[in-house]
Amino acid sequence: MKVITIALGGNALGNTPEEQLKQIEKAVPSLVDLITQGHKIILTHGNGPQVGMIYKAFEYASSNTDKICRFDLQECTAMSQGYIGYHLQQGIKKELRRLGMPWHVSTVISQVEVDPEDPSFRDPSKPIGDFYSEAEAAAIMRSHPGQIFKEDAGRGWRRVVASPKPVFIVEQDSILNLLDHKFIIITCGGGGIPVVRDAQGDYRGISAVIDKDFTAAMLADLVEANYLFILTNVERVSINYGKENEREIGEMTLAEARRYAEEGQFSPGSMLPKINAAIRFVESGSNRKAVITSLEKAHLAMSGKVGTLIKE
Repeated sequence: MKVITIALGGNALGNTPEEQLKQIEKAVPSLVDLITQGHKIILTHGNGPQVGMIYKAFEYASSNTDKICRFDLQECTAMSQGYIGYHLQQGIKKELRRLGMPWHVSTVISQVEVDPEDPSFRDPSKPIGDFYSEAEAAAIMRSHPGQIFKEDAGRGWRRVVASPKPVFIVEQDSILNLLDHKFIIITCGGGGIPVVRDAQGDYRGISAVIDKDFTAAMLADLVEANYLFILTNVERVSINYGKENEREIGEMTLAEARRYAEEGQFSPGSMLPKINAAIRFVESGSNRKAVITSLEKAHLAMSGKVGTLIKE
């Protein structure tokens, strides 16, 4: 039996509740098939489109009525974890019941500690939310001093936030306990709810977007996974992407993955974080492997029929 941590890309889940349900319905047989093959799985997921939708909804509503308040990113991430987890729980449980399998499914709303001294807090650069005029952005910054806006490529001003690296999964004991009792766990969605710890050891939320792929690698290390599956909307990683000499990669070593990354083969906004997370996981222990492939084809990855395998 192998332990497999599966990271679902937020974009692979669609942009609306209806799209998400359809994508999950298509993907669930592939995920559960890994259990029928004798493996133990734990799920995490991105939340880019989903948390953006939630954040923008409250941002728009609060600017048009005093009956609805603003919610910052830590609360929006918590909402997205519940919303995505709810859909995944329903879909997975339905498939388990169809197959007569005794596993349980649960979502753990999870906080992930970050370092308040992480360099990204000194120079936040991850844009979120809508575009504003310079005057509008200045007014928001005056009324919400903790928020920072920057001009974005001539298109207007957008709020920017830090994207710190994860340090510690606060609910890790609960995750491990459930995993030992035949639970399929959905956790650390969107990289986790970002929190920092004070001098008394208490946690408080902080406005940031944690690098979700690095949290996936940390989660995989926590549960002593043999594999980290990073599922997205492509079957294999390509080099020379979009060019005449584009080539899909079926397998690469750590050294090759690092070399391709240094050559700039992978986009910082999409594939590069996935490659870096795969590298981090594979080098964290002996005989660990990472696979990047599509959501619907995950069950074929163990046989090597699809996916890009990254190994020592």
